Amino acid sequence: MTAVATHRRASSRRRVSPAARKSRVGTVAVHIAAAVFFVMAIFPVYWMVATSFKLEGDIQRSNPKWLPFPGTVQHFVDALHKPMFWTYARNSMIAAGSTVLISIVIAFLAATAVARFKFYGRRFFLALLITTQMVPLTALAIPLYLSLRSFHLLNQMPGLIMAYAAFVLPFTVWTLRGFIQGIPVDLEEAAMVDGCSRLQAFRRILLPLILPGLIATAVFAFIQAWNDYLFPLVLMQHNDNYTMTVWLASFSTNRGNDFGGLMAASTLFSLPVVVLFMIVQRKVVSGLTAGAVKG
Repeated sequence: MTAVATHRRASSRRRVSPAARKSRVGTVAVHIAAAVFFVMAIFPVYWMVATSFKLEGDIQRSNPKWLPFPGTVQHFVDALHKPMFWTYARNSMIAAGSTVLISIVIAFLAATAVARFKFYGRRFFLALLITTQMVPLTALAIPLYLSLRSFHLLNQMPGLIMAYAAFVLPFTVWTLRGFIQGIPVDLEEAAMVDGCSRLQAFRRILLPLILPGLIATAVFAFIQAWNDYLFPLVLMQHNDNYTMTVWLASFSTNRGNDFGGLMAASTLFSLPVVVLFMIVQRKVVSGLTAGAVKG
């Protein structure tokens, strides 16, 4: 019986079709390509974190040191005690958090109107959203500067928040529109047939269903505002109102670059985004999946 079973297994191996073999080779190739792209994407992050723990003499060696052993946390201590760190961290958090709250509320209402109602100029509005997304950020800096100056909002946090909101609103409206279109309108109509008003159907039906999409969009809006360097540099004129992106540039001076401090500061700068993404990871993934149903 053992010999017969062995013969059958050998025969089944020999009967593997060329199509199945080709499929296996393709699967292996895809996995190898995915692993290569993953290493390429993660290596800069690893090098940043590893460099932040290296001794000063190991950072710019001609023969790179791949592991930060022996290591030090002195670069983090120096970054945390660098002048204005906590002020800039507070400014960044206020600017990014306020931008997310304002843009999500406005974008949700605008996306609902575009996705659920038919009105004159709707297609033009959608085309305008796409067009504004194509405009380079540097091209918006001067018009925003002149507009904020006319309203006496230069060098003030409300002016920076308004600039960020104007920057992220096209993205948030367009993204939330896709999420809302993925929710059948029959659910809201059934709720209104059962006695709900449109506002109640909006609050009890649409809002809970789109919550994962709202969270996913809010995370990306936060990242856009948190990582921006141009707007605080152009719109803010005093050191007290700068954000952490401008603070990172202070590690490069005419006297040289503090690479250890810069890598430690960059690691600290990345932590809020990483922590936020880990907290809402499941909602972000489910929101992105829901948004892929309809565009």
